[in-house]
Formats: sequence, C-alpha cells, structure tokens
Amino acid sequence: MKLAKNFGISAAVAISVTAVGINPTQAALIDYNFTVDATSGDNPGKYFGSFRYDDSILTGVGEETVGVGNGLTVLFDYLGIKYTEVSDFNYVDGLSPIVGFKDGKLLGLSYLVEDQFFIGGAPEPSDIGGSNFYSILSADLLNTTKVGTVSYAKVPEPMTVSGTAIAAAMGLWLKRKKKATKVAD
Repeated sequence: MKLAKNFGISAAVAISVTAVGINPTQAALIDYNFTVDATSGDNPGKYFGSFRYDDSILTGVGEETVGVGNGLTVLFDYLGIKYTEVSDFNYVDGLSPIVGFKDGKLLGLSYLVEDQFFIGGAPEPSDIGGSNFYSILSADLLNTTKVGTVSYAKVPEPMTVSGTAIAAAMGLWLKRKKKATKVAD
C-alpha cells in the first residue's frame, strides 16, 4: 500500500513539474472554434467554424493582428459550403482574413467573403476583428446588414487535456485504493 501511495504522489509531482516547466512564451499553434448565431436575415441559424494561427509575433500589448502570413487558416461551414482563408476577398493581397487582439485579448476574426458574409467588428474599420456577423451584397461593405453574432472558444491544448485526465485518473485510483484499505481494516 505504501508503495502505491508513493507511486501516486510521485506521478502527481511529475505531472505538476512538467506542467510548470512549460514556458508559456514559446510560440505555439493556437486553435479556436467559433459559432455564428444568425438571428435574422434570409438564413437564420447556427453555423460553425474554426481558425488556427501561430502566436509567435504577439506581444500582448496594444492592438495586434495575425494574418495568413502568420499561418492563419480558417474553416467555416455556411449554408452547406465550406469556406477557407482562400475564400476571403483580400486573400490574394495577403491582407485578410486576420484575427485581432487588444492587450492580449482576442477581439475576433475579420473575414469577408464577397456577396455572402462578413465576420468582424463594425464594417469600418474591418481590419481589427470582432464578434458581429453581417450579410453582405458586395465586397465594398456598403450594403451590409447585421444579422447575428459570433462567439469564440479556445480549444484546449492536448497536453493540458492529457495532464488533467492523467491527474484525475490517478486521484480516482488513489481514492479507490484508500477506500479498499479502510474496508480491509
């Protein structure tokens, strides 16, 4: 019993040291899922997408953006059509789509698909990102109608999920062992 208890404590310490030893300033690929909740317009409903970017250029200070030049990829399923970063009106120029941040906090995506939709802040300026969903009639954004909102959720890193699962399993195992020992006494 003492060996099992020591093993459990050692495993918990090893997981903790590993988690603490990870440098949070290391560049990483960051994944987000987003949900569009279109509540008005011609196509009300919920639509789902995701994006990924390399955070190596972010400082966490002021307004910052990450674009396709920083590895930004986008996937959005709208009305049964899968749109990617290449679908954005300004993709060819390398100007968008982008993800915007203010003081390290996500502002949101800025993503324009001509004659379809725009995800972002107010139509002007469109280079900051935001949480609004617009139906549009042209790429110049003169004929936009806000029809919904966008919510964002960061996807947990696999190491975080794995570490939490291992720690929880070890905790349950130790609890069962302790309970079994008390019954035997």
